[in-house]
Amino acid sequence: MYIPAIPQLWRPAAYALALTLSATVGCSSPDTSASGAAASSSSDSTATNGPAAPTDSPLQVVAEFREPQIVGVAVLPDGRMFGDFPRWDDNPVAPVAEIGTDGSVKPYPNAAWCQWNETTRNEPQKHWICPQSVYADKTGMLWVLDPASPGIKGTVPGGPKLVKIDPKTNQVVQNISIPEGVASRKSYLNDVRIDTQNNYAYITESGVGSLVVVDLKTSNARKLLATHPSMMGDTTLNIKADGHEMIDASGKRARFNADGIALSQDGQYLYWKPLTSYKLFRIKTEALRNAALSDAQLAQQIEDLGKVPACDGMELDAANNLYMTTFEDHSIKRRTPAGKIELVAQDPRLEWPDTFAFTADGTIYVTASAIHKTPTWNKGVGKQDQPYRIFKMALPK
Repeated sequence: MYIPAIPQLWRPAAYALALTLSATVGCSSPDTSASGAAASSSSDSTATNGPAAPTDSPLQVVAEFREPQIVGVAVLPDGRMFGDFPRWDDNPVAPVAEIGTDGSVKPYPNAAWCQWNETTRNEPQKHWICPQSVYADKTGMLWVLDPASPGIKGTVPGGPKLVKIDPKTNQVVQNISIPEGVASRKSYLNDVRIDTQNNYAYITESGVGSLVVVDLKTSNARKLLATHPSMMGDTTLNIKADGHEMIDASGKRARFNADGIALSQDGQYLYWKPLTSYKLFRIKTEALRNAALSDAQLAQQIEDLGKVPACDGMELDAANNLYMTTFEDHSIKRRTPAGKIELVAQDPRLEWPDTFAFTADGTIYVTASAIHKTPTWNKGVGKQDQPYRIFKMALPK
């Protein structure tokens, strides 16, 4: 899941959710309280209807939001859907939300968790600060990863956390604080996969460039392979979206470290890649769980799987096809176990396809977060010309 490298100042845009705001109450930023007026676009966006759907597109719109920006999606076995709206350029009312079948957005697990303001600063472990990822594990539990770095300007002390929620009760059942020695002030915990068989979590960390491995039995977190070449974005690439190179307001070329992550269905391999890179890597999870191995010893076990497209989110199906949100050409592709790259779907509405959620019935959900059209990459002016969306499609054979 992408993060912006050098953000604009974190500001409360005149955001709104186009479908509904009736349920989105109770959250605020450290700087301002949230507003509740519906709007068709943010104050710094030039919004139109955006690209049209191709007649042969397999993608079906599940939900759409004019603002704020959605990044992650998770879908439970019973069909309940959740999204996360990190505090980047916008100030979301519901940074983690349950998304109803009617498009309604409800703060999750409750309004108190969504509050982050002057009155809650002394409780960083009890509130969503800048949640980056939502993930449903194989047992139906919901996990939220919060790097706690609003505006990507540095982590809030004591804020980085991995939180487990039981959707049956809508209660937090495990809250793991990631210490500063693992998630430094410059870190950004990005995406997570849960190994329910071995009771471990594997996390990509994009700020420094590392993997974080968490023993869920003990809540012990370890930082691994920090700044290893497999974790670092390639500074020689000219990553593009909509045909335009990603350059920030200061003129710096986009460089994003360890980002996409996927766990094989049998739990034996963890795959990852830096976002600004055309290389894919994997390692046996058994090695990651072995605390006796040094980074140098781990590095010897990393497998370079060769060239793949630049992508953001990743996920593996039961046949070990690796699906990728390939944002440079508005598409979803997959890499077969033999290394062949296949086109799954291409649709101009996939404005920076971001994060996947796969369900047991063979459905793929994917968000379109339009990262390249946010103010960070457009000299402070939002260029988003369509709603942020969640799509779904059938898993291809």
